[in-house]
Amino acid sequence: MSLISIRNLVKKYEENYVLAGIDLDIESGEVKVIMGPSGCGKTTLIMCLNRLVEPDSGDIYIHGENIMAPGVDIQQLRKKFGFVFQSFALYRHLTVRENITLGLRKLCGMSRQQASERAMHELARFEMAVHAEKLPKQLSGGQKQRVALARALSMDPEILIFDEPTSALDPIMTREVASLINRLHGGVTLVCVTHDVLLAEQISDKVTFLDKGMVRAQGSIQALKQQQQESIRDFFGRYGNV
Repeated sequence: MSLISIRNLVKKYEENYVLAGIDLDIESGEVKVIMGPSGCGKTTLIMCLNRLVEPDSGDIYIHGENIMAPGVDIQQLRKKFGFVFQSFALYRHLTVRENITLGLRKLCGMSRQQASERAMHELARFEMAVHAEKLPKQLSGGQKQRVALARALSMDPEILIFDEPTSALDPIMTREVASLINRLHGGVTLVCVTHDVLLAEQISDKVTFLDKGMVRAQGSIQALKQQQQESIRDFFGRYGNV
């Protein structure tokens, strides 16, 4: 049984189908990379996984349980997921430590001391403990990425989702992000939405390609570069001469 099974998932805004019948399986411990052109539905898809976005129809199963069924505890569902957003989503007025402890205290019921100890443990994991009392504006893009990752992992998620994790980073930082993701592999199931072919090749053997709200192909990047469908060849030609 797959950890996550998505069946015929549909999301539309007025008459515009963002997701037009997605079928996808994600295995426990897998690094699932989802790629595709802008507007293909990548971000909407991952937001549906913990119902930050509500699909119009279709089913999502986690450990065989349909999370679209009536009576599902959404708050408990969301505790299974950690998100690292494209913009990092750090609170500008809070220190690095406070950005991590806030969720631990409010959502997990930890004391200030417990939350602080957990935050420092995760920051040390990514060599960021020395920056614990800094504000986000005092950090580089790569450092903000590490804080966002430490915050997500502090909640002990079963599934960690990255939304365009290298969009604001240079090639050197892209390699660092890939290294961080590879360090996590095996301990948590990873889902990564990206247009960065270099990152995709470094973290996963296969990718899932979305276009116009549907899964169009799955396979290695080299195989997708040779796909008969012109839209797929064009995408990897444009973004990935690697």
